[in-house]
Amino acid sequence: MSLRSWRPADVLLTPSAPIAFAGSHIDRADHVRGDPDAIAALMTAQARLMRLDGLDPVLTPDSLLDWGSLADAASGAELVFLGLDDEARGCFVEVPPANPSGGPHAGPASWNAMTVLEPGELAAYGGARALVGWHARHRFCAVCGHATVLAKGGWQRTCTSCATEHFPRVDPVTIMTVEHEGKLLLGRQPRFPARRYSALAGFVEPGETIEEAVARETFEEAGVRVRDVTYVASQPWPFPSSLMIGCHAFTDDGAITIDTTELEDARWFTREEVVEALEAIEAGEVGRAFGAPPKYAVAHVLLRWWVDRG
Repeated sequence: MSLRSWRPADVLLTPSAPIAFAGSHIDRADHVRGDPDAIAALMTAQARLMRLDGLDPVLTPDSLLDWGSLADAASGAELVFLGLDDEARGCFVEVPPANPSGGPHAGPASWNAMTVLEPGELAAYGGARALVGWHARHRFCAVCGHATVLAKGGWQRTCTSCATEHFPRVDPVTIMTVEHEGKLLLGRQPRFPARRYSALAGFVEPGETIEEAVARETFEEAGVRVRDVTYVASQPWPFPSSLMIGCHAFTDDGAITIDTTELEDARWFTREEVVEALEAIEAGEVGRAFGAPPKYAVAHVLLRWWVDRG
């Protein structure tokens, strides 16, 4: 496989289930980004512009992403080069104004997109949303405060005064299941729908490894000390720009001490309870013991991985 023909969909995504926001059908075409002439040559009548409403996706009546032409972009708008589609057409998206509608977190339009878009389309939207959201939040240099301008096809911003180069950020988040004597530790936040429990999660902090972040967050939220941390799967989460790093760990002590500033509840669930909760959510229902996380969440993938591995 040549580097220039590589695209995210070529990757084996997960051990047991598809990952939402992964597997874009767009070739990122990194070799084009740094070549202004090559990008200009792609800005033809055949080029495609992903339509957004602020940061929210615009869908067709057939529940597909709505693509227009570059003629639909506002005059003087900054255009981000997303890559090339299957017909080698340039794909672009317009940077919205500061404080765009939809906000940094998922709203009704994004939740709906997760349920109706096919995986490649959802991944294309997720990447575009994360990029233009970053641009909207980084119009000024963090070093000197002067205005920044789009560079490298939208994969960089450069300060107009001190020439500092700024790049789209990704915030790593560990999300983990913890096992003890055949049971799984899950927690509940107050904002969750009624009876839903999910994997514990937290941002990786400066100066720590993924394994250390898993151990710290689990102890801080539930008072449980873990060992043998292993990686399972990851998920891009564009609300606004996280990378969810799914892990699994074990503990030798099942005692739970909940940090009520983080969690409303945390408890151990048997394999049978997890299986029943997953089966229930497939049917659009809530399990008897708890409500499982939705299929588009990497926490769902972690639970299914734990069940499938036996």
